[in-house]
Amino acid sequence: MEAFEKLEVWRRSAQLAIELYRMLESCRHYGFRDQICRSALSVPSNIAEGYERNSRREYLRFLKIAKGSCGELRTQLHIGIGAGILDDERCAEIYREAVELARMLQAMILRIESGLRADRMRAEDHL
Repeated sequence: MEAFEKLEVWRRSAQLAIELYRMLESCRHYGFRDQICRSALSVPSNIAEGYERNSRREYLRFLKIAKGSCGELRTQLHIGIGAGILDDERCAEIYREAVELARMLQAMILRIESGLRADRMRAEDHL
């Protein structure tokens, strides 16, 4: 495995969090701004934390948390647009990227789960 900084999903999710922070820098809805930025920040943070645990099971758990944060971010974008806090056009790209990140994370989750199943079957064969 390579370092988490080399993972495309980590790089893209970190960039998304940076873009969102910049976009909301002057937002006066502080509670909303704090929550949506936290959900965006959670994606690359959980990818990194899971990676650094040096356990496939732990990595899998944190990837699932990161994927959940993508859903949280998309929900907050919907609410922000509906409440008139966010501009629909500015958020469309962020929304699409959050969907793509969730897809990338799901693919990683499925690969790791498949590997864990294969390991379990090999272990059972040796019993």
